[in-house]
Amino acid sequence: MMLISNHLSKYRETILGLTQEALRSREEVLSSNLLMARSGEQEMFYAPHNEVVNPAAKVVIIGITPGWTQMSIALEAARKGLQAGLTDETVCWQAKEAAGFAGTMRAHLIAMLDALELHHYLGIGTCADLFGECREWLNTTSLLRFPVFSGGRNYNGSHPDLPAHPFLDQTALSLLQAELSLMNRPLLIPLGRKVEQVLQRLAADGLLDGERCLWGFPHPSGANGHRLVQFARHKEGMRKQIQALAGRG
Repeated sequence: MMLISNHLSKYRETILGLTQEALRSREEVLSSNLLMARSGEQEMFYAPHNEVVNPAAKVVIIGITPGWTQMSIALEAARKGLQAGLTDETVCWQAKEAAGFAGTMRAHLIAMLDALELHHYLGIGTCADLFGECREWLNTTSLLRFPVFSGGRNYNGSHPDLPAHPFLDQTALSLLQAELSLMNRPLLIPLGRKVEQVLQRLAADGLLDGERCLWGFPHPSGANGHRLVQFARHKEGMRKQIQALAGRG
């Protein structure tokens, strides 16, 4: 594992000062000293789980930005790690293990990946193992590495539209490109159309291999009521793409 930024030292005391009860209150956390940047109604806050990357990852799953659920879980894991005196890298890694697409999203994600037979490509029993005993093969991340909220709500890439918002767009492009440059051609899984659009721009500019991107994968959030229809529409194409990559090695 590798730390790709080191903001934890700046926010260490704030995290340690948050009680377990406060960590479950969006209002208290977002009013603490974790604010990193603000642009209009968009606010970016610190959470530690995307500060560490796995350069050996075979699969990279990319969301838009951590939501409140992931942020809260990551901060709680970090607080425990800091209290135990762990290194910054270990603290961030434990936060990543706990928070990466946590909740119902993870269950939906695993079910879709297994339906695509990605576990056969990887030679494992189920894609659930990517979040368990085969965690060293997975890197979870986001276009916007740190949680972004719009008017206090989870930012979904649409309001405002990410490519049309200079601060969010440039932040996403620069952070993602820097992170992917550390890895050796993994399979990239963009979650939803907004993430896909950013990866398509990078592929068009020759900054990543579009043949190693799983185009058409829906966002696994329960709030995405169209995910099953979207998945069914693109399932066969994605499955064939994974088979082709297995043939190429």
